[in-house]
Amino acid sequence: MKLATLKNGARDGQLVVVSRDLSRHLAVSAIAATLQQALDDWTRIAPRLQAEYQALNDGRRAGEPFDPAHCAAPLPRAYQWLDASAYLNHVDLTRRARGGEMPPSFLTDPLMYQGASDDFMGPRDPITAASEDLGVDLEAEIVVITNDVPLGVNADDALRHIVLLGLVNDVTLRNVVLPELAKGFGFLQGKPASALSPVLVTPDELQPYWRGGKLHRPMQVWLNDRLIGQPQAGEEMQFHFGELIAHAARTRRLGAGTLLGSGTISNASDAAGVCCLVEARVREKLRDGEMRTPFLKHGDRVRIGMRDDAGASLFGDIDQEVEIPATRPLPATAALETAAA
Repeated sequence: MKLATLKNGARDGQLVVVSRDLSRHLAVSAIAATLQQALDDWTRIAPRLQAEYQALNDGRRAGEPFDPAHCAAPLPRAYQWLDASAYLNHVDLTRRARGGEMPPSFLTDPLMYQGASDDFMGPRDPITAASEDLGVDLEAEIVVITNDVPLGVNADDALRHIVLLGLVNDVTLRNVVLPELAKGFGFLQGKPASALSPVLVTPDELQPYWRGGKLHRPMQVWLNDRLIGQPQAGEEMQFHFGELIAHAARTRRLGAGTLLGSGTISNASDAAGVCCLVEARVREKLRDGEMRTPFLKHGDRVRIGMRDDAGASLFGDIDQEVEIPATRPLPATAALETAAA
């Protein structure tokens, strides 16, 4: 089934089921008012939502027109947001551009951080920042949502705890990230709110693309209506989602409603394009000796989506405009890394 959350003035919005073709939606408040409520009791509530979804697709329920512009993030706030870096080509490129090497341990031990989860943007909400000097970047990723995951789960069993999948634009302030990492304590200011796709989808709806814990479809990214990337999401993912969940649950349980991102999708081939601007920049540096691609500017439009073989959207598109005031100098204490990587 496909689920979305409509804006209704409340913090967590209104849960709706959405037709397979993303044309209609049906309110399900009598079953669950919010997506988190459904996730908290997924075993009991999911079959009831599935019945409504089937009735909507069969025409037994008329529903109403579905408009992503009215959507909040499917989970406007969540108990936990974890983001991995499962595409090692991206990691290798950025490190080589800084004159470094990728440690061998990265091949066997996933990279992952815990991000802020109190505020996710809707799919049409603007990307905002204080200044263009911050190096505002997009990152197109796949995200999975889990039910309750036990401590020490193995990778195969972990796959059975994935109940929904979607897309995420993990917005990053590149000129803030490096000074933060240099302190040795991880991200905070460099990772503002991320945006989620209009719809989250159960794994059964994504056959035959969902297999082996990976989603085998191209991720398409447009900047100002120009396609800048369409790398295959399943081909060069070093760790599948079961392995990523098992890594996160090695020393703790994961609560229902945990979001886990794949990291920026990346393929080795230049022809696949990019899912973030910093990768375009480091490819330019490695190839030509200098970075030319600018980071996002006021008025830019970012669109992220994924299609099936017939060209139909799987999750609806993340479609955001960039809203940044006229660039002004930032305080020296910001210690921005303008070289960016």
